[in-house]
Amino acid sequence: MSNLKLAVVGAAGRMGRAITRVLQETSGVEVAGGLEAKGSPHVGQDMGELAGIGVIGVPVSDEPLALMTHVDGIIDFSTPETSVFLSELTAQARIIHVIGTTGFNAEQEQAIAAAARHARIVKAGNMSLGVNLLVALTRKVAALLGEEYDIEIVEMHHRHKVDAPSGTALMLGRAAAEGRGIELDEKAVWCREGHTGPRPGGAIGFATLRGGTVVGDHTAMFAGPEERIELTHRAGSREIFARGAVKAALWAQDRKPGLYSMLDVLGLADL
Repeated sequence: MSNLKLAVVGAAGRMGRAITRVLQETSGVEVAGGLEAKGSPHVGQDMGELAGIGVIGVPVSDEPLALMTHVDGIIDFSTPETSVFLSELTAQARIIHVIGTTGFNAEQEQAIAAAARHARIVKAGNMSLGVNLLVALTRKVAALLGEEYDIEIVEMHHRHKVDAPSGTALMLGRAAAEGRGIELDEKAVWCREGHTGPRPGGAIGFATLRGGTVVGDHTAMFAGPEERIELTHRAGSREIFARGAVKAALWAQDRKPGLYSMLDVLGLADL
């Protein structure tokens, strides 16, 4: 069986370079291309040199349509606008599209779902095994504990992150809401300032921290009468997300077109 040929979107970025390194060390896959925006100084550069692993003979391209014709899938940690645009191309090409991008609005989510009628799309706010286990556990704990346990989602990322709350924090909030049988949008408290009054019953609160070089820390906190349960994941490097994304691509190659999550990939959807 031939290797799965995968291209990396944002090949010159920190995440793109990590994905290239993981692809090179993973059996059953190969680096088949990289994509950067037109005008990028990295177009034409060797992806291996960018990733710090030496020349691998695969240049960075700025032609997404041409790239789709010779790959089996793409791994995409970019922007919502870019991911939606690329999903239209992966749908046309009937290939795999692994999306680790966060910050989509409702209209963009609908566009991704529409593309999944023809592409095999695995989309998650976080690709790591540990985080997805945390999501499944958060849903389970929320279902077991009553409303006397207040739920707070706390997250911290590096100073360069542009969206808040993080996609992972939203995953945790949605999992907690699902466990409680409620709608997150109806119960979420996104920020607090000034005289807020008592905490609303059944609320799911979010706290967002930014600073330094933190890759990603997330905690689902259940604060009850005289006790507190905290489920925490701390990311040590971007490679954990890259490894999860590559695992998702390998899993998707035998699937029908559709929109999947990392919980599907890891068999955690029913936990």
